[in-house]
Amino acid sequence: MRRYDLDWLRVIVFALLIFYHVGMFFVPWGWHIKNNVIYDWLKWPMLFLNQWRLPILFVISGMGTYYAFSKRNLGQFRWERIRRLGIPLIFGMMFIVPPQVYIERLANHQFSGSYLDYFTSVAFKGVYPEGNISWHHLWFLPYLLVFSLLLGPLFVYLRNNQNPFSDWINRIIGKPFGIYWFVVPLYLLEALVEPFFDITHALIDDWFNFSFSLVLFFYGFLLISTGDIFWKVVEDLKSKAILIGVFTFLSQVFIWVFLEDGYVVHFTEALLKVVNIWSWILVLFGFAAKHLNHKSLSLSYANRAVYPFYILHQTVTVVLAYFLMDLSWGLFPKASLLVLGTFGFSWLIYHFLILKIPLLQPFFGLKKKR
Repeated sequence: MRRYDLDWLRVIVFALLIFYHVGMFFVPWGWHIKNNVIYDWLKWPMLFLNQWRLPILFVISGMGTYYAFSKRNLGQFRWERIRRLGIPLIFGMMFIVPPQVYIERLANHQFSGSYLDYFTSVAFKGVYPEGNISWHHLWFLPYLLVFSLLLGPLFVYLRNNQNPFSDWINRIIGKPFGIYWFVVPLYLLEALVEPFFDITHALIDDWFNFSFSLVLFFYGFLLISTGDIFWKVVEDLKSKAILIGVFTFLSQVFIWVFLEDGYVVHFTEALLKVVNIWSWILVLFGFAAKHLNHKSLSLSYANRAVYPFYILHQTVTVVLAYFLMDLSWGLFPKASLLVLGTFGFSWLIYHFLILKIPLLQPFFGLKKKR
């Protein structure tokens, strides 16, 4: 049976991604271009959002993989993943991402000339950041593709065989706070691997982010395979998980503001971080299960649109931001224009081009509509 709450969550979290990338224009952290005024306080809500927004997407993707195997064998699944992830990735790197890099080069005075000059000369020379070839915000796609291909055989086995491992999962998550045992592998990665690897989104040298995301993807498959047990657990636990999430995030803020790094601080902060991430994932699943597990025409439209929006949105944001970056306006007018403009232009491209031209649809990961 289809879980409409998963569809709603996917739409909501990808929508939050637009707000997050708009926020990146205004905070002190490195991004492709920056506003002429930086708002240091904005980093706190951004830090809160940043910790769980991508982890929950990997969990949702793992859950979607479970459903994908109900209609496909391993070979069909692999081919479907290549088509839906690989083709949009290559297309995006050729046509969607280059305008972002071009704008970045213009803003940093590393290139002068038209976009046509850039595209026909240096757009595909060298790997970003030294060169210009990049997948930028589309990094989620190659990771998901590799995870799917790596774990596919294991997923087939787990789905087709009743085994003690599955029975153990069912038992443990049914106990009070038993689902929090899932933070243990995440904690070991956060405490022991994270200090040695920067997050690069480059796949080949991104070992902490790769392994952490892989575990979350695997968790999604395991949890959805428990059926109603998981949904009952998160619905019952959601209010307590909010309190745990608030406590752990505020404790992290206290550490960031008042304490200096050291072994005790590092291992404590690592525990707080993974518990915080897991708590907000459970909160979102719990409230979605209670309030969002229903079909609607709005959901049907948004669920089909979310993948093209994801592919398009950051290019739209960066282009719009380039024309706003040096204006002497405040945060609210600029941020409002960027959010509305990103949603608006992405919708125009989706609704009046992608939906109207079937030839474009595979490049944006769309299946033929039944």
